[in-house]
Amino acid sequence: MSKSKLHFAHANSYPAGVYRQYFELLADDFDIQALDMHGHSPRYPVSDGWPALVDEYINELTKRYDEPVILVGHSLGGMLSLMVAHARPDLVRCVVMLDAPVVAGWRALFWRLIKMSGSANRVPPAKFSIRRRNVWPDAQAAYQHFAGKDLFAAWAPGVLEDYMASGLKPHPEGVQLRFTREVETSIYASLPHHLPKLVRGRFPAPIGFIGGTDSWETSQSGLGHTQALVGKHFRIVPGGHLFPMESPALAAEATREMIASLLNVKNVRKSGLMA
Repeated sequence: MSKSKLHFAHANSYPAGVYRQYFELLADDFDIQALDMHGHSPRYPVSDGWPALVDEYINELTKRYDEPVILVGHSLGGMLSLMVAHARPDLVRCVVMLDAPVVAGWRALFWRLIKMSGSANRVPPAKFSIRRRNVWPDAQAAYQHFAGKDLFAAWAPGVLEDYMASGLKPHPEGVQLRFTREVETSIYASLPHHLPKLVRGRFPAPIGFIGGTDSWETSQSGLGHTQALVGKHFRIVPGGHLFPMESPALAAEATREMIASLLNVKNVRKSGLMA
């Protein structure tokens, strides 16, 4: 029995290779592909509202597949998946957003005003990412740097090693992050404020949301508009914003169950989710 095709989009600053364990836990049921790093192609530069990143994503789908596919995206990737599905529902079977809440209402208006004032780089998370250390004398020093931070200490065994393997490249002084802090900051500073326009009325593809109980990002964004968008396809699991790295098995199972619900099948493993 053939597997359903699943295209994954990563969170800001985390290349697709960081999700290796999560992918492997889904691989029995899905044929998974992903763009290694969003935001780094000169053909698709980061700009306000991410229009070129949406174009890049659509180009990837049309280039890789000859049929609609399942989209799963984490944070940045979830919002991009939402926008792609709205623009090209013919390419999409369903969308699963992992801790990618819809910023709407007064929050979207407030964010738009911040961007108009030129202050987007002076508020979190851009405020911190632009100053983030990105060069170390060697990979071990980089590993120790991240391992000493609470955010990364919460990751499942082996995931930080995957981050080092997929996220570093040579530098004249040692190693540096492949996902540049300039691109990371630019993505944060250009977060879309127009999502409310996309989620009015009936969304053109089945869509679900899985968030972390302790996610600061989700708590700051509010969940009312997200819940209104996804309806019954809403789930909160233990963990923070990076719960796919903290608990890959839990994230994979929740993703599998959400896809089954969105596509209205009782059991992913038994159905094979044949296209």
